[in-house]
Amino acid sequence: MSPDRKPSGDGFFRGLLTGAIVAVLLLITIAPLREAVLPETGSRSDEARSVIEEAYFRAVDEGDLENASVEGMVRRLRRENDDRFSHFFDEEAYERFQSSASGEFSGIGTTVSEVKQGLRIARVFEDTPAEKAELKAGDLIVAVGDEPLAGVSSTDASALIKGPPGTEVEITVEDGETGKRRDLSIERANVRIPAVTGEIRREDGRKIAYVTLATFSRGAHGELRKQIEDLYRQGAEGLVLDLRGNGGGLLQEAVLVASIFQEDGTVVITEGRTRSRETYEAEGDAIEPRPMAVLTNRDTASASEIVAAALQQKDLATLVGTRTFGKGTFQEVIEFDDGAALDLTVGEYLTADGTSILDTGVTPDIKVKSDDPEASNDRALRRALAVVAGELRGEGS
Repeated sequence: MSPDRKPSGDGFFRGLLTGAIVAVLLLITIAPLREAVLPETGSRSDEARSVIEEAYFRAVDEGDLENASVEGMVRRLRRENDDRFSHFFDEEAYERFQSSASGEFSGIGTTVSEVKQGLRIARVFEDTPAEKAELKAGDLIVAVGDEPLAGVSSTDASALIKGPPGTEVEITVEDGETGKRRDLSIERANVRIPAVTGEIRREDGRKIAYVTLATFSRGAHGELRKQIEDLYRQGAEGLVLDLRGNGGGLLQEAVLVASIFQEDGTVVITEGRTRSRETYEAEGDAIEPRPMAVLTNRDTASASEIVAAALQQKDLATLVGTRTFGKGTFQEVIEFDDGAALDLTVGEYLTADGTSILDTGVTPDIKVKSDDPEASNDRALRRALAVVAGELRGEGS
């Protein structure tokens, strides 16, 4: 149209009329389709799924739509409630989740915590692909293949790293100290996370048991008690329990671990919107109290925080290190008939004195920058050993 030419009024109304006719024709075309495919009763999501299954221009899988629907609901809950711990697992993902809870899986051999950039490595286990690749605690895994992990849940991100033994996974790692990035190709292997490791350390002429609890998987409390009693029989007079990098696990295991040291009284309290307040008490038959320190850091989370807080509040241990993660919520796994499952945040837990640690964590009695437990110069461990040795000499902490 030339600049000095005015639009015709008749042309405008003809265009408007034509558009209206087209719109009416479209509505006439769609209306019978709606009547044909929508269920007589059902929710909006049921109706939408029926329409898509019947009318979408390409074939769709009904199971994929159902999974996407649940994933969308969970994603909305996570975003609106700042909840990083609710997840939906399809059948395959749920199998991986269960294997991780048992302490066995196929992957590279690390424990991780979720951060904005991706996954922060909390611990690297011996004789694993991760150790061979020279990964260390504090490093960040920021991508798997071409997929950035920023904003991806720890469960989904970990699932990308896990896979059949003998296959390779491409990851991008950011050094925790220098920030320098490197691309690695790591061959996956079957990994068995040792729930408990222990040895005797000497400090100021005293024998002290140094025991690491890596996960609260099924049966971990039994392994822990056996290890501690073995070291005590070998002459250890006190204990340093290392919970650094322990991201938690099963609530009942937390109660049972605390009960190794705590004879009676409250260990943890849980409550939720649809759940009555429940108090978990120590199980009894605790071992004889001895000087004890517990090591914590920013990756000490969930069940680890329950135990650390219980021992601190009952004056059974001195906490050494840095503030814990501050998870403060608990989840319940709801299994579906088709093998999928929903891991849903259903409540909060409170420490023995009724305090919530959500987002605040547990503050140690003695603050020491917490190093990689595998580091040769582990300042936090040295301080914890000194605390226990001092108590054995009657000096207090």
